[in-house]
Amino acid sequence: MILTVASGKGGTGKTTVAVNLALSIGESRVLDCDVEEPNVHTLLHPGAVKSETVYLPTPVIDKDKCTLCGKCAEFCQFNALFVGKKGVLVYNELCHSCGGCKIVCPENAISEVGRPVGQTHETDTQGHHLVYGELKIGEPIATSIISAVKKHIQQDAVNILDAPPGTACPVVETMQDSDFLILVTEPTPFGLHDLSMAVDVVRELDIPLGVIINRAGIGDDAVNKYCEEGNIPILLEIPFNREIAELYSRGVPFVLEMPEWTERFREMYNEIRRIMDGRR
Repeated sequence: MILTVASGKGGTGKTTVAVNLALSIGESRVLDCDVEEPNVHTLLHPGAVKSETVYLPTPVIDKDKCTLCGKCAEFCQFNALFVGKKGVLVYNELCHSCGGCKIVCPENAISEVGRPVGQTHETDTQGHHLVYGELKIGEPIATSIISAVKKHIQQDAVNILDAPPGTACPVVETMQDSDFLILVTEPTPFGLHDLSMAVDVVRELDIPLGVIINRAGIGDDAVNKYCEEGNIPILLEIPFNREIAELYSRGVPFVLEMPEWTERFREMYNEIRRIMDGRR
């Protein structure tokens, strides 16, 4: 099973939900796909970590073969190539590594070299297998690192993915191939606005979903009404609670100190399985 924890709005508590869910249901694989600011490891506190560098193929121009015909730049939809009067400029940060420029070059003047864009980190901690990605500072494209993290998914295990915030390409890359989406929101106008955008994306991908309302009690009931009208199950409500906040500030998942929540997360997990069984 692949469960992805996402949200339209940042700071709603995706990582809190992902980690506490994993600790509640037992052995599982946790994959942190928020590669621009991974933080699952700050709650699971791993020891030794195995790291691997992620490389992207990037074009290199052979000046002796290049005739400056411009077909490579004409093909590139991301403007990563500029053909001037004396040579070709490659803008690495704009390149999406599609390989098209190499294919269309009539002189075979383009080859590719691996360019480091980030790392994946892998470890075992507290009975769970943790993988998280880290995008290199200055690199603008996160999807390559997310794809590298998702290669560690095991189909015969429970995989819990912590998605980036928002609804852009990194989120879609994380959501794809998921069996169920948990959308975490908060009962505020901003929370509702961004939740509705996330729901639109999930429905476009045709993935079953449910909502967790975090910090319940601080706003209004507009999120509840939205979910009711959209026939979206509210899986869990986590209250705006000082003890939970203090534990998080110390890097402690709250199910470890508040065991009654372990059973609530287990019940939610069982409800997710029932929803999925009902779709089969």
